[in-house]
Amino acid sequence: MKITVLCEDTCVRDGLCAEHGLSLYIETSTHRILFDMGQSDLFARNAAALGIDLAAVDVAVLSHGHYDHGGGLATFLRLNKKADVYVNENAFGDYYSSPEKYIGLEKSLHDHPRVKLVGEYEKIADGLELFACNAREKCVPVNAYGLTEVQNGVHAPDRFLHEQYLLIDGETLISGCSHKGILNIVEWLPARCVVGGFHFVKLDPAGAGREALDAAAARLNGTQTAFYTCHCTGVAQYEYLRKRMPRLSYLSCGDVLEL
Repeated sequence: MKITVLCEDTCVRDGLCAEHGLSLYIETSTHRILFDMGQSDLFARNAAALGIDLAAVDVAVLSHGHYDHGGGLATFLRLNKKADVYVNENAFGDYYSSPEKYIGLEKSLHDHPRVKLVGEYEKIADGLELFACNAREKCVPVNAYGLTEVQNGVHAPDRFLHEQYLLIDGETLISGCSHKGILNIVEWLPARCVVGGFHFVKLDPAGAGREALDAAAARLNGTQTAFYTCHCTGVAQYEYLRKRMPRLSYLSCGDVLEL
C-alpha cells in the first residue's frame, strides 16, 4: 500500500503548497482511494504536480463534515466521473467553530448521485470498511474544544456523529481528525498502523495540555500500533509527543508512506 499526502498543514516538497486541511491518495493492490479533499482545490493542484491522476480514483471517502476535509468535494466530483464518495449520513449537518462561523459542507452536494450516505458500518469492497462507532462506549470523554452543531435551532457541543474511519485490509486505519478521541478509536478499531490527525492542537505542551499529552502518549505506547499523524495534531504537540512515542511519525504534504 502507498499513501501520498496531497494536502496537509505543512509541506516538505518543492512545487507543492500547504493549507489547513487534509487529503490522502491511497493505492492498494485493488483500489485507488481518495480520502478527504482539503478545503479548496489545492489537493487537485498538488496531485497534478505529483503526476497523480484523480480521474482514475475508484473510491472516495469523506472522513467528516468539516470544510477543511470536504471543501474540495465539488472539485473532485468535477474531475472524476466514476468514483462514489462515501459520506456519513450526518455529514451535511450544521457545524460551526463559533456561532458566526459555519465550517460545514456545501449543502447542495448532499443530493449528488455519487455522494453515498452511509451509517454506522459500510463495507465498500473486500478489504475496505467504514466505521462510525457512534454506538460504542467511550473509554475517554470527548472534548469538542468549542466546535458546535445546531440541534433544534440551538448551538450545542458537536458530538461528531458525522465522523467515520476507513479500515483497509483489517490492519491500516485512516482517520481524518479523530474528533471522537484517538484513544477511543484505537480501542474500538485496533490496527497495525493508524494514519491521521489526533486533534491535539488545543493542548499546550508548554502548559496545561502537558498532562493530557503525557496520558495519551502512555496509552498509545501501550498498543503495538505504528502511528503516522498530521494536520490537527499540531506541530508543537507532535514534537512533544515524538520524544515519548518511538512509533510516532509526521506526514506532511508531499510525503509518501509505503506500508
